[in-house]
Amino acid sequence: MNHEDEIQESEELFEKLVLEIDKGQEPLRIDKFLMTRVEGATRNKIQQAIENEMVLVNDKPVKTNYKVKAFDKIIVYDDRHPETSDIIPENIPLTIIYEDDDLMVINKPVGMVVHPGSGNPNGTLVNAVAYYLLQQNPSLSEEELSRFGLVHRIDKNTSGLLVMAKTKEAMSNLAKQFFNHTVHRRYIALVWGDFEENEGTITGHVGRHQRFRKLFTTYPDGEHGKDAITHYKILERFNYVTLVECRLETGRTHQIRVHMQYIGHPLFNDDFYGGDKIVKGTVFTRYKQFIDNCFEICPRQALHAAELGFIHPTTKKEMVFKSELPEDMHQVIEKWRKYAVAKPH
Repeated sequence: MNHEDEIQESEELFEKLVLEIDKGQEPLRIDKFLMTRVEGATRNKIQQAIENEMVLVNDKPVKTNYKVKAFDKIIVYDDRHPETSDIIPENIPLTIIYEDDDLMVINKPVGMVVHPGSGNPNGTLVNAVAYYLLQQNPSLSEEELSRFGLVHRIDKNTSGLLVMAKTKEAMSNLAKQFFNHTVHRRYIALVWGDFEENEGTITGHVGRHQRFRKLFTTYPDGEHGKDAITHYKILERFNYVTLVECRLETGRTHQIRVHMQYIGHPLFNDDFYGGDKIVKGTVFTRYKQFIDNCFEICPRQALHAAELGFIHPTTKKEMVFKSELPEDMHQVIEKWRKYAVAKPH
């Protein structure tokens, strides 16, 4: 199975800079102040960021002529995409479950990469969205398309819900919601092993593996990576595997997959993190055959982004979207359900 070629440090794309102003600070215009603090910044870019409310002082947006003073707390959000590749519009079918002038919510199929990267220059969700938007508005420039609002992403072989912004304002608003961990994200996963407890929380920084750069790992002492929090709850037990829901507080790359491996429950058929072999169960040939059949039905990690909730950037209403389990996961869960009932205890 091909591993994803495009891996980012975080599923939440926006980086931020937090500055706490010391007591000796003379009053100074915020755009001038940030020019000296933000790497590669131009006055124009900083002024634009301030106008787009991507700069907050003491948790509130300010005007460009605001004067920074002692003890101010400044947060600067960065909306530059880490990727610079040109977006080639491609006619690829999309399942859009909601759309208005500000945003669209898409149900991503298994096997589709979200953004073009070195190994996936095309065939991605963003290529498909670019084509779709051009059909709506043929006058969109290439630059506008490449800036289109990807606020978060999900792995290539994870299915489910994703929100994309259609305006700059929606983009900065949604970015802040992801940053402040107020976005509701519920995933359904089939994992190896049984649990003693019915629910729990996994904490532990997630970052790139020091030796195997394509993998991520958990750093419980926080010496590497970024803080990561996953809440989980048992939905159904099938003896050797368990159906769990995971609620993400943070959105690190491979977070659920890495955290579940860390507590000894790798995702069923996760070829990155050891779930693509028999982890729990018997030595009988019939059992091995059963597992092989399951792997064939669901040839990827059994993980689905089932719910996504956020505050609408314009209407300020709470919106929650749900996505049914895809057929491959549904079938495998049914097989386990029958197996668990038939198996002698």
